[in-house]
Amino acid sequence: MEDNGNSTACCVKLADALMSMACMDLQLQSSIHLCASDNRLVPGKPLSPGSTIISDDGTFALGFFSPSNPKKHYYVGIWYNNIPKFTVVWVANRAAPITVPSSAVFTLTRSSNLTLSDGNGHVLWTTMAKSRISISSPRNTKNISTEAMLDNTGNLILRSLADNAIIWQSFDHPTDTLLPGMNLRLSHNTHPLQRLISWKDIRDPSPGPFSYGADPNNLLQRFIWHGSVPHRRSPVWNNYLLIGKYMNNLNSTIYMAINHDSDEVYMSFGMPTGPFSVLIRMKITYLGKSNISAWTTLYSEPVHDCNIYGYCGPNSYCDNTDAVPACKCLDGFEPREEERRTNNRSFLLGCRRRKALRCHHGNSFLTYPSMKVPDNFIYIHKRSFDECMVECRSNCSCVAYAYSNISSGIIDDTRCLLWTGELIDMEKGTMDGDKEIAVKRLGKGSAQGVVEFKNEMLQEIQRLTGQQGSR
Repeated sequence: MEDNGNSTACCVKLADALMSMACMDLQLQSSIHLCASDNRLVPGKPLSPGSTIISDDGTFALGFFSPSNPKKHYYVGIWYNNIPKFTVVWVANRAAPITVPSSAVFTLTRSSNLTLSDGNGHVLWTTMAKSRISISSPRNTKNISTEAMLDNTGNLILRSLADNAIIWQSFDHPTDTLLPGMNLRLSHNTHPLQRLISWKDIRDPSPGPFSYGADPNNLLQRFIWHGSVPHRRSPVWNNYLLIGKYMNNLNSTIYMAINHDSDEVYMSFGMPTGPFSVLIRMKITYLGKSNISAWTTLYSEPVHDCNIYGYCGPNSYCDNTDAVPACKCLDGFEPREEERRTNNRSFLLGCRRRKALRCHHGNSFLTYPSMKVPDNFIYIHKRSFDECMVECRSNCSCVAYAYSNISSGIIDDTRCLLWTGELIDMEKGTMDGDKEIAVKRLGKGSAQGVVEFKNEMLQEIQRLTGQQGSR
């Protein structure tokens, strides 16, 4: 980022393991001179270019910025205040940039709304919160009934001082970034579902083509979409809590969780403890990647083309265990005729069975361990393992099944997933959510595949139960 103005020296305490400093020059892509202020906004004292609101601990700042070069468009946003790289985590006026910053104001109005206006009085952005209180004298601080405060978590909170009730908060309106403590709504009886929406490009915060959120048809998987087309699909949730690998550079792990609060189901993520927990963030980028970062990227997906949704076509899977990930047909399948004529590592048209299944009880199942199960499954509630297997075996249209036994209080304790038709978007490798899937194949009364699958699943259930018991 270019440095077109030095910030006022500010004394900020940051985790010693990251850096130690008393004052710093904040590198901004902006020609606006930023001066430090306190952590709140009150009626009658608007925020203008040249001023910022700083959280109590100095971690976050709110103010005017411009990511473009040359400077054409300006925005009000929240960014990390005390790391060298200028990193925005929330933008108010994404779709309505400021073109003349010298006359713009960000204010808390008498109707208890945060409003961004240009020099002509045109409202570019507002919270549209319902007015709960009246402010008799906006210039008399003793009579102030509302305030907007930038919390140490990066949350801009508009609250009533009479009862401390939250009127509006930026955490309820995510842009492209999910911070620890934020909840991304997956299901609600009345409110719309939420998605993270990428920037248009690296210098344009307006809503871009990629988004991240839950499958609108169920809560068992998450997607990255390119417009309305799936771009990347996560593994199906194995549990209400996914613990990532231990990261030596953080001395901690990163978790992702499904939570339930009244009539709302939401996902969250973060670190249990540690000096860098407030710097962890999840972001959907303008390139269509989901990144988990601190001061540097810790995890990103998709890693390569083979991880893109449906890259290997139907009845094929991406083998991440190879030195160079490649598409492979399931056993008993072969590339379609059109694919045979190409020497490509992807099967755009996928694979087909060498011999068609016949509808009889002699068909057996072949186990595929460590797989991301396919998309477009049928979720059968409250089935035992044997009942799940019988459900698929007795259904001539069923081509595969998978089973889990979990305990979350949010998702059904037993999960039987069935597939009919072609199997799409499978991967083999070491990733969260990997499990066994049993694919139906021709056989003469052999139940060996089912027995093997059941034994492996029981071992996996015991492993997961042991992990949960030790937490």
